Amino acid sequence: MDLSNFLTAFWGWYLIIFFVILSFNPKRIKQIFTHLKDQKFVILAAFLAIIIGLLNILAHNIWEADHRIIVTLLGWSSLFLGLSLFIIPNTVTKWLNYINMKFVQVLYIALLILGVYLLNVVYQLVPY
Repeated sequence: MDLSNFLTAFWGWYLIIFFVILSFNPKRIKQIFTHLKDQKFVILAAFLAIIIGLLNILAHNIWEADHRIIVTLLGWSSLFLGLSLFIIPNTVTKWLNYINMKFVQVLYIALLILGVYLLNVVYQLVPY
């Protein structure tokens, strides 16, 4: 398995697992927003996002018009969110608090569809 397929599978599984966990325990969404008020949680989340994003970008910064750009954009998004949480945490947490639950649910469904697409690219469950 080459690196692009590995990262595509990683992000696909990550998005689906995240969706399933939040679907079976929707209280976690509220807990995440509550924990955004705790600076220790924000710093830890920022460091994790920076590490995941930076590793993804260093290993896979491919700007081709196929599934690989999605993997690259997920890495850049992770890095940008982590840096934003670390540099301007109050602004980012205020912005995240404006997001209502319906938008979060729509976003998670979109991420589920993206995760299924990425896994389909790797495992080719449905030929296209």
